[in-house]
Amino acid sequence: MAHEEMVNQFVERLRAAADTNLVSVVLYGSAAEGEFHPEYSDLNLLCLVRDASFAALTKIAEVMEWWRGKKHHPPLVLTPEELKRTADVFSIEFVDMKQRYRVLWGDDVLKNLEIPMHLHRSQLEYELREKLFLLRQHVMLAGTNEKQLWEVMLQSLTSFTTLFRHVLIEFGNAGRQHSLDAVKELGSKLNFDSSGFVQLIDVRAKKIDRKQLRPADVAARYLDAIEKVAAAVDTMQSSSANS
Repeated sequence: MAHEEMVNQFVERLRAAADTNLVSVVLYGSAAEGEFHPEYSDLNLLCLVRDASFAALTKIAEVMEWWRGKKHHPPLVLTPEELKRTADVFSIEFVDMKQRYRVLWGDDVLKNLEIPMHLHRSQLEYELREKLFLLRQHVMLAGTNEKQLWEVMLQSLTSFTTLFRHVLIEFGNAGRQHSLDAVKELGSKLNFDSSGFVQLIDVRAKKIDRKQLRPADVAARYLDAIEKVAAAVDTMQSSSANS
């Protein structure tokens, strides 16, 4: 597959540039499980280095520029110590990484990573509110442009389904679910209409033709569902029992 070849090239270039400073390169997210969607998925990479000083970063800058030139997001670059120390404030990201990842080179830095959950609910509320506010801005900018409105919803879908899975974690469901199952289960628990999410997931999977739907109607139900989930998370107690 083209993205697999691209990732392998990145690892080779990074190993040559970083030399002994490189500890590990990890692919995480949809691509790590063979669920990569060329239109809506990112190639997410975690790079662990012993030294993250300016001088050390300068040595690998050319590799990162090459990667960005291939239209991919820059990798996350951390030291092993930073990975351990920031697991509590980035619990959403690191829980997701541990659920779907593949070591491309070096040490398996995620296998034994402990993730404290006492700040998880607060981070979840922040992420939901921030992304909801940004979504509203983009919806307003799209206006009556139906094509643009579809793109706004489809591009934001993964972020919100990820956060919905984390709301289920707050309910005690630690297992990773498919996005569709997670949305339906959360809709049942919180009593909101999940049909906007379901239709967007089906459109992205090409199970239904978007021409059969009114984007304004989908957007109304999509936004309403997110608002209800954000409001519910605001009233939840922190799941410190999960830490």
